[in-house]
Amino acid sequence: MWMLYQILKNFNENTNSSIINFTHSSPLEFIWTVIPAFVLLLIAIPSFSLLYSLDEIIDPVITLKIVGHQWYWSYEYSDYATLKGSESLNFDSYMLSTNDLTVGAFRLLEVDNRIILPIKTHIRLLVTAADVLHSWAVPSFGIKVDACPGRLSQASLFIKRQGVYYGQCSEICGVNHGFMPIVVRAVPINTFVKWITSKLENIILD
Repeated sequence: MWMLYQILKNFNENTNSSIINFTHSSPLEFIWTVIPAFVLLLIAIPSFSLLYSLDEIIDPVITLKIVGHQWYWSYEYSDYATLKGSESLNFDSYMLSTNDLTVGAFRLLEVDNRIILPIKTHIRLLVTAADVLHSWAVPSFGIKVDACPGRLSQASLFIKRQGVYYGQCSEICGVNHGFMPIVVRAVPINTFVKWITSKLENIILD
């Protein structure tokens, strides 16, 4: 409003009776075109390397299949098959109800079956959905992969530190969209081998 007032005040017919034939300024247009282009170029340079790294094909040690359902996640460690009919290790992961939470657990974020993954290991994620659109997202990993029915999405993951990482479905998928959390526990490779061995042995005994 102030700028509009100044224009009406200083550039009306009574104040400026003479007309100045000013159409454009080539140096000014050159400056306000080149400087933003240069700034965009500076921003783009690190982005190119990041985009290249995201698409880089690395031979993974582990493949984790992730399937979104209404309203829970299913996981499959397809690299590790049991002796019984070559059945792979798979399980469903549901959110824990408030009554089942232990002291210190996060409400609406804790699950009954956590994903166990080794640190300092190249992991391939294959993500899809069984019914509607979902999105597997863990902010600490900087990862968000859309789970589309009939489509297999792929992402690479390399966890550097041990810990427990939380995520949630990031695509509105229905009435219980907010109740399908993700919990990833990153452990040393030796701990992961012991865990995967015990799981496979339990399947064989069953």
